[in-house]
Amino acid sequence: MRRSTEMQGARSPALLQLLLLSCCVCATAGHPFKTPLDLDVTPRITVLSSGLNGCRRFQSSAVNYSTMLLEADSERLYVGARGVVFCLNASDISASSALTIEWEASPEQKRQCLLKGKDNETECYNHIRLLQRFNSTHLYMCGTHAFRPLCAYVEKKRFVMSSQPEEGRDKCPYDPTTGYTALIIDQQMYTASQYEFRSYPDIRRNSPPPTLKTEDAPTRWLNEADFVGSALVRESLNSSTGDDDKIYFFFTERSQEQKTTYSHSRVARVARVCKGDRGGRLTLQKRWTSFLKARLMCSLQEYDFHFNVLRSVFVMPGHTPEDTLFYGIFGLEWKNVKASAVCRFSLSEVQEAFGGPYMENQDSGSKWKEYTGKIPDPRPGTCITDALRARGINVSTSLPDDVLDFVRRHPLMSQQVQPSDRRPLLFRRTTHYTHMAVHMIQGLDGQTNHVLYMGTDEGWLHKAVEIEGQLHIIEELQLFEEPQPVNALLISAKQMSVYVASPSGVVQLPLSSCRRYATCYDCIFARDPHCAWNGAQCVDMMTYTDRSTLIQDIWRGSRGCENIQEDVVQRSRSVRVGDDVLLQCELSSNLATPLWTLDGSELQGYGLSSGFRTGTDGLLIIEARQDQSGLYTCYAVENEIKVAVVTYNVTIHLNLAPPPPLEPTEDPYGLFATLPLTTERPSSERPLPPAPLLPRSDLLSPRNMEAMYLALITILGGLCVVLTVVLVYVGFCLRVGNRGKYSLRAAASAYPSSKKHNRNKKTLRSSSHMELKTISSNCNGNGICNGVSKQRNGGIQDGGFLQIVPGEGHPSPNKEPPPPAPPLPPTPPLQSPECVFPNGLSATLPSVLRRMNGNSYVLLRQSDSDNASPLCYSFAEELNKILEKRKHTQLLPRPDESSV
Repeated sequence: MRRSTEMQGARSPALLQLLLLSCCVCATAGHPFKTPLDLDVTPRITVLSSGLNGCRRFQSSAVNYSTMLLEADSERLYVGARGVVFCLNASDISASSALTIEWEASPEQKRQCLLKGKDNETECYNHIRLLQRFNSTHLYMCGTHAFRPLCAYVEKKRFVMSSQPEEGRDKCPYDPTTGYTALIIDQQMYTASQYEFRSYPDIRRNSPPPTLKTEDAPTRWLNEADFVGSALVRESLNSSTGDDDKIYFFFTERSQEQKTTYSHSRVARVARVCKGDRGGRLTLQKRWTSFLKARLMCSLQEYDFHFNVLRSVFVMPGHTPEDTLFYGIFGLEWKNVKASAVCRFSLSEVQEAFGGPYMENQDSGSKWKEYTGKIPDPRPGTCITDALRARGINVSTSLPDDVLDFVRRHPLMSQQVQPSDRRPLLFRRTTHYTHMAVHMIQGLDGQTNHVLYMGTDEGWLHKAVEIEGQLHIIEELQLFEEPQPVNALLISAKQMSVYVASPSGVVQLPLSSCRRYATCYDCIFARDPHCAWNGAQCVDMMTYTDRSTLIQDIWRGSRGCENIQEDVVQRSRSVRVGDDVLLQCELSSNLATPLWTLDGSELQGYGLSSGFRTGTDGLLIIEARQDQSGLYTCYAVENEIKVAVVTYNVTIHLNLAPPPPLEPTEDPYGLFATLPLTTERPSSERPLPPAPLLPRSDLLSPRNMEAMYLALITILGGLCVVLTVVLVYVGFCLRVGNRGKYSLRAAASAYPSSKKHNRNKKTLRSSSHMELKTISSNCNGNGICNGVSKQRNGGIQDGGFLQIVPGEGHPSPNKEPPPPAPPLPPTPPLQSPECVFPNGLSATLPSVLRRMNGNSYVLLRQSDSDNASPLCYSFAEELNKILEKRKHTQLLPRPDESSV
């Protein structure tokens, strides 16, 4: 009961969270914005792994493919897995020309990892966490190396380690699952993670000197941060103010704000540092002088519903640095609620937040509020610009101490970064997105479209296009038969491929599969920016230089196919009155709804009395009537356009002519008599010539077969009657027969002096019967109630009960008594009344030993201690004794009373 209460208490938060989520979805009527239910987009088509086109795979004995680096110029794809790094052909990863660098932890290092209490199945290996280009000739990689991180340089040309591994504890986390992000920019390495088990999260510049990190005291800049990504934005390009490049870090951390508008324990953040930061001279020495952070808001504010956990981020560079966009995948703080949202942020919104008011932590407490005091000059947290250089401040070490002290105590900004259109692009209640990548493509109308590829925790890939501030999911692709998370995503515009890394391998898919759409409307409805209709088929428009004849409608998904005639599948059905008829209509689109017409008129109503039922597989005509004959047409309705899919010419006859008699060689016994009267044959098939018939036999004529069936039924009925009579007779005999007590020869031999009490008892010969006895209060003068001693049963009351005793049965009264049983084995010498078994337990011998031959079961019933048997054996001897008794199937003719 206590455990049930605890489980209910554990479930109650989850139920409350689900209720809140449902309330946010339902309480949206009459609002001008799109509701969460509208944002919960359904993928238009679903493609299973067996139907993937152009799919290429790479697998090996390694696992946990988690890091990828694409070198488009050299057409190489570098993949980091557990204990190994691969170099694959980017045009075809399944080619056999893969290069390999084995880099596994040594047995001694694995042993040290085990001594630290780590898992030998997952943690005590070398998981590759960093794999990036260092310069034009070398790569740089880091691995956990069984909880002792190491890093190494890789020569690109020969794909070999060019030096011995070096210490990596400040560059790579110990744990393979710890949040981590890293960038190598102009041979400078920027990382963010919780590097050691008991260390604080940190953003660092590791090399070259001077090394910088975040501050821990008196104000901790990062509070249990979990990093998901980072990006360089070269804001110095064409800057009118001489601004510096900036590095942005994205993470989720424990909340520090205390506001009435929201209350969450974790929030999503964006932080930035200046690339040219060198730290302070005295204050903030070897610390960032430009560190600032702000909250990323991805929520439905009109419903006060927030997605506050950042899972992945993708940076989309623009034509200018100000056009940079940040796409983020957000989730809920409740781990037992599965939901995802996609929000998009502009760099200008981020810059505006960093230029706004600061937050202040009073008295080193947990409550932060907006700072309203005086702000020092130059503004704290800004990069070195031309205006500061004109004042003689050329590097961060020249900044005044009051500015640096203000930065130390005010790292958090008050203004939140709002998403574009102040709302998510997508909301999915049943999907957990893990990673994403974005591809830009220009449509036929000249508009630039953003196509998103999003991987899930179950191994699916969703392809979506942004249309007027909302995502339309073009397709969902099942990448793996066994569910597994997507660990990384990369897009190659040159190879027109998307690469997906998972625990079991790497998958390469084309950015689009336009040939999947068979008709013009199917191509237009897809709204895929890569695809267009050329008049005959759906093609990839990127392969066309002359696009004047192509048809595409991404914004509406309905125009362009009005004058194109599509072939409609035509079928026929001929059935009898009263039969049920299923007219199948399979729709390829999950967004389409079926519409049925009869002789051009839409079928109205599908109630119980209409005679029709509709479902996802078609239209069912129940107990067909003659007036239901006609031409049935199934339409797929999508984007308010009706497209005919299939037509059925249904003819319902009052009585159809019986089929011709079957020859014996075809179906002599009528086994296939339930097949439909008519079957469809594709137009491409031609009828086969009839097979030669064997000579007909008069024995197998229908009349003779009917007589044989009747005779067989008569014989079986007679046998049933005979068996019934036998069973009734046996039951009667069992009821009126003598109900003697059961006993075993062993019981008789154990008590030879008691044989005189059992001379009037009957013995049982048959071992295949079962006796149903009612033990009631009818007792004889010896104190025996229906053969059971009250005293020896230890308190059986007089109320009586029903007892089923399998294994033995009563003999027929006309049968002679059985022959005497073979001699029993000699009786062992008497021992103490109490037996001590080898395990130290003591017990008395059972007063009842019953053997059930049918089930090989032994029932032991203990007696009272004062009436215990004087015999006692060890457990092994008792077992041998029971096995010896199983060799005999007869009971003694004069069983002993003590055997009951």
